[in-house]
Amino acid sequence: MRVGLQISDFTLPGGSAGLGTELATVARTADDAGFALIAVMDHFFQIQGLGDPEQEMLEGYTTLGFLAANTSRAALITLVTGTVYRHPGVLAKIVTTLDVLSGGRAWLGIGAAWNEEEARGLGIPFPPLAERFERLEETVQICLQMWRGDQTPYQGRHYRLERPLNSPLPLAKPHPPVMIGGGGEKKTLRLVARYADACNLFAGPDVAHKLDVLRGHCEREGRDYDEIEKTCYFPFDVGARGEKTNEIIDRLGELSGLGIHTVIGSVADLWRVRPVEVIGSEIIPAVAEL
Repeated sequence: MRVGLQISDFTLPGGSAGLGTELATVARTADDAGFALIAVMDHFFQIQGLGDPEQEMLEGYTTLGFLAANTSRAALITLVTGTVYRHPGVLAKIVTTLDVLSGGRAWLGIGAAWNEEEARGLGIPFPPLAERFERLEETVQICLQMWRGDQTPYQGRHYRLERPLNSPLPLAKPHPPVMIGGGGEKKTLRLVARYADACNLFAGPDVAHKLDVLRGHCEREGRDYDEIEKTCYFPFDVGARGEKTNEIIDRLGELSGLGIHTVIGSVADLWRVRPVEVIGSEIIPAVAEL
């Protein structure tokens, strides 16, 4: 099992003036500690459950570029990109740029988007859910086409690209991995089976059921279920002195037994850095062979 870090809180006691320095420290620590991925949310306002909308939130891909410059091995991903937030041709270029400048470490994490408040607040068109899923599928198709160097005009229902030129091409082969996030059984998991290299679920009691649904979609799509990386969101709280470490290891063992390959999540007290070090020294080695 692999472990990834999601950085979702950018509110520091001392304010934003020191955020760049602190973020670089966290990223280097996670990279050195063996975290397989470093993720950020693709939000413009802080989300409910983590804080008020007015709290600090950094734009995702600019942040990943900064993280690329301060790391050398961890993969870099948004968990997950809101498909309507960027034109797909531009998104393909953004992920390609990140991939080239990071030495082939970019992933595309993507979903249908859900936060209407921030979209409306910033003037981003936010169509109904069914249309957002249509746009999600076309976006993935466009990214995959551009990453393989195919400049054939793209004619979709929502997007039309006359010449989807993408130079340079990504370094990752055959392309930056695509993760489609969400557990929707009729649309999201079907799109995973059709296009994605990885899924992302929540670590709830229905994980086994969601994976069974995904397996069924793979059978209908003629896709090898085993070639899809199964990931889930898992928040880490090791405790003030690391006293919850064994509890977390046991829970990760259970998730592995259900078929989860990778867990990605926030870390409590992230900015103290010590919890990141504890995960790297105690948890990552313990679950590496699961």
